[in-house]
Amino acid sequence: MPHSVDIHVGQRLKARRLLVGLTQTDLATRVDISFQQIQKYELGRNRVSASKLWGIAQILGVQVGYFFDGLTGSDVEGWAGPSQDVMADKEVIAMVRAFVAIPEVQRQSVLSLAKSLAQAPAS
Repeated sequence: MPHSVDIHVGQRLKARRLLVGLTQTDLATRVDISFQQIQKYELGRNRVSASKLWGIAQILGVQVGYFFDGLTGSDVEGWAGPSQDVMADKEVIAMVRAFVAIPEVQRQSVLSLAKSLAQAPAS
């Protein structure tokens, strides 16, 4: 069973890849590995070496630490199942992409709307 840290890193890798609009094949080509290897990284089945993680971070425009953001002490103690990383959700990625495309002046209105909808009782 994959280690929870490898799963977390894979989820963060996938979320960022989707956010910047790259396919697994696109990223694999730029890192000089197979797209199947990217799949294995994203699922946490294979660990990403330090040099590959560095290269992937450069391509995706993040610091290496990005892949570890959100880990807690309990995440690294055992062989837990997948974490609930909200950025692994395709709808969240689509929402973030749409949000950053909104002109800055209108973002606050959209953010206020989203916050009020989140607080409204479910029907």
